[in-house]
Amino acid sequence: MANRVRFAGVIFAHTVTHTTSVALSPTDVLERAKRFFAERVPNAAAYVEKEGPQFVVLRGQGGEEVVIRAWAEGAEGAGGAGGAGGGTTRVRASTLFFDQALDRFLSTLPLESAVEVA
Repeated sequence: MANRVRFAGVIFAHTVTHTTSVALSPTDVLERAKRFFAERVPNAAAYVEKEGPQFVVLRGQGGEEVVIRAWAEGAEGAGGAGGAGGGTTRVRASTLFFDQALDRFLSTLPLESAVEVA
């Protein structure tokens, strides 16, 4: 659930960040995310707005956004996509409105660690 802050009587929502490790390649994680948000979120589908070797930005019809980054463990500063092979992939995703759908998406992946939500 998103954190909320009250300032001058107005409630502001903060983005929610999910972080975990999975037993898939970064490329597989990003491909699954694109399919999941296009096909399995019926009332709030999101489609690719931008993408790169380690990230995808998905935009919903109302302008909502979810950003997902996946990288091979240990490749944080290497700049490589780590697209093939086994090993552990770190996944970090941020959203304001797609937190429930993001939880559902992450539950479809072979998790190697608990999902941390901040």
